Amino acid sequence: MNKIDRRKFLKNTGIVAAGAIAVPTIIPACARGKNGHTAPSDRIVMAGIGLNGKGNGNIKALLKQKGVQFVALCDLDKGKLKRSQEAMWEYTKNKDARAYTDYRELLAKESIDAVCIAVPDHWHALLYKSFAENKIDIYGEKPLVRKIEEGKQVVKAVRDNNIIFQTGSQQRSMKHFRHACELVANGVLGKIKHIEVGIPDMKEEIGIPEIQQPPAEVDYNFWVGPAKFQEYRGILHGHWRWLRNYSGGQLTDWVGHHLDIALWSMEHNNAGPVEISGEATFRDNTIYDVAYSFDIQMKMANGIPVRMCSESKTPHKHGICWYGENGWIHANRKEGLKASNPNFLKELIPENGIHLYESKGHAGNFIECVRSRKEPVAPVEAGNRAITAGLLGEIAYMTGETLHWNPTKEELINPSAEALALTDRKYREPWKL
Repeated sequence: MNKIDRRKFLKNTGIVAAGAIAVPTIIPACARGKNGHTAPSDRIVMAGIGLNGKGNGNIKALLKQKGVQFVALCDLDKGKLKRSQEAMWEYTKNKDARAYTDYRELLAKESIDAVCIAVPDHWHALLYKSFAENKIDIYGEKPLVRKIEEGKQVVKAVRDNNIIFQTGSQQRSMKHFRHACELVANGVLGKIKHIEVGIPDMKEEIGIPEIQQPPAEVDYNFWVGPAKFQEYRGILHGHWRWLRNYSGGQLTDWVGHHLDIALWSMEHNNAGPVEISGEATFRDNTIYDVAYSFDIQMKMANGIPVRMCSESKTPHKHGICWYGENGWIHANRKEGLKASNPNFLKELIPENGIHLYESKGHAGNFIECVRSRKEPVAPVEAGNRAITAGLLGEIAYMTGETLHWNPTKEELINPSAEALALTDRKYREPWKL
């Protein structure tokens, strides 16, 4: 069946220990189709895991693609799960989509070609690795992982099992970001002197709420999952991003967008920084413990400096700005492209110039690649390189050290014990990666 040993898999993911889930034999949808990848009707049979704003948005975009059918939805919030299932039934005019609160049960019972995953960051590595090892294609939200060592395992699982993985770095599928990268890559600015990446400022305030009972419709212990257990203080959907136990704040939220575009323009998808330093500010009297502002300096393998910082510290604020011998080009979502000389933006890329991967839609590109088996516009390596650079910045400002990194071996050079410890995390029992 082109599957890993299911007994071993289920043991590794903890499903046997859970004891309450029957595990039937699975015949994947891909096993019934042509070339071993798509069903006879050319349908792509999918499941969706994580049904908050971004998850539902991704599912809607995927449902618009020809031949896509969602047969299962999964979320730990039973209220959100029920509402999303009913909305799916209404949209598709049938009741194909079954509901699950445990992704392991979905994986054991459903026959799917692909999965859309949009869960909190601390769950990413475990889910991505589990579905990759079961040879299921993945549309996975950024950031790829929470820790550097997790990223290595996810990339290996994707490549070892020959699956399609599209990272949710959708700016690669936006025409003006690609155009900016092509202008830079084709020398419109001359030699690049440095690149500046402006990340949104952290503005969230909460204080220190009292410990309280989690919502009855959410299995909170399961939600915390492999992370260190923290008592519930009213922080769940969305706001988990401001706790380092689960995420890295604005830094790790946005590196998969703006830093990814900077790396794409310089063809550093498979490289990365070699020297990283940084500083950050934090706030007292709040349980939100991510950086409220930061300034990270990176030197790339080719010597180009990249500054990634809170947008209030940059002249062009939010987005990516390339500074070259001839001037600058700036790109973001709201304003599109700006340049020191507007004529830069009118330059045509010659036929024999550098042309980057053209995707006319992130969800559509994923489905196209599921069928064709070609690489998507935002492959797993791109997601990993972006979050690795961001996490190195986080380690630098947490330790106050200047880090040295080997991007080929993906390892710190002569690290301190403190820095090395921050590249990984211990999973809470019974979860294992």
